[in-house]
Amino acid sequence: MRMVAATVAILFMLLGLLGAQDSIFVCPMDPDVRSNQPGVCKRCGMKLVSGIPDQVEYHMDLSTVPRALKVGAPVQLQFFIHDPYKDRQVTSFQVVHEKLFHMFVISQDMQFFLHDHPVYQPDGSFQYNIAFPKPGLYRILSDFYPDGATPQLIAKSVIVPGPAPAPIQLSKDYSNKDTENMQVQFWTDPPQPIAGFKTLLYFKVTPVEGFEKLLGAWGHMLVASDDLIDLIHTHPFIADGGPQVQFDVTFPRARGYRVWVQFQRNGVVNTAHFDVPVNELK
Repeated sequence: MRMVAATVAILFMLLGLLGAQDSIFVCPMDPDVRSNQPGVCKRCGMKLVSGIPDQVEYHMDLSTVPRALKVGAPVQLQFFIHDPYKDRQVTSFQVVHEKLFHMFVISQDMQFFLHDHPVYQPDGSFQYNIAFPKPGLYRILSDFYPDGATPQLIAKSVIVPGPAPAPIQLSKDYSNKDTENMQVQFWTDPPQPIAGFKTLLYFKVTPVEGFEKLLGAWGHMLVASDDLIDLIHTHPFIADGGPQVQFDVTFPRARGYRVWVQFQRNGVVNTAHFDVPVNELK
């Protein structure tokens, strides 16, 4: 009887070892999406990879040409990426949602919002030409994926001299928005988001005819706290080309957040924003 039990135990151990050798494929952007087979992430479309490296933050330097910024004057943003090990410049990147580099720019008063894509240069840097429309602080969020690493999300700030805008006060705004060629409705579950807990953000877009993916996803979202400290770039959790799109967000703190969402219809990008007050757990 003891020999039979020992044999069974050894058999289960061997099966466990064999199972441990099987490759698990994981989405670099959504690590909870896993598969025993290679393929693409059903949520964001990225290629599943085996053996994802550790989550290590890379270094990014942002410079402007010219260095002195002026309202309305053209300026070139230059992004240089360095590895965290020997501070060597990174020159090889993975494509994420059809681009090597995603950039978001938000003004201090949250009236200016830009989602665009700096251009890769022969020296491995990225460049983007812009003219800042007003004085004040701007937050620039960079989203890129160095080859052999994990996707990176790094924020930098630039200041355009001049009278600083008044501090922003966000109040709840879930009103329907008419954009370029769509109407966007918005609601949350729970109706009152709580800091540190998952909130489901629902959008209904109409008309749905001509609704199509934007850069490989059914939508793109940027969430920013009213002090521009918390910045979240995410994509739909549930979407199938129908009128309803669901994002999942965990707001880090109790304060006001602005949510920008982008959808595409008939080749036209539609941008809408909503303001979400987030409370503490009581």
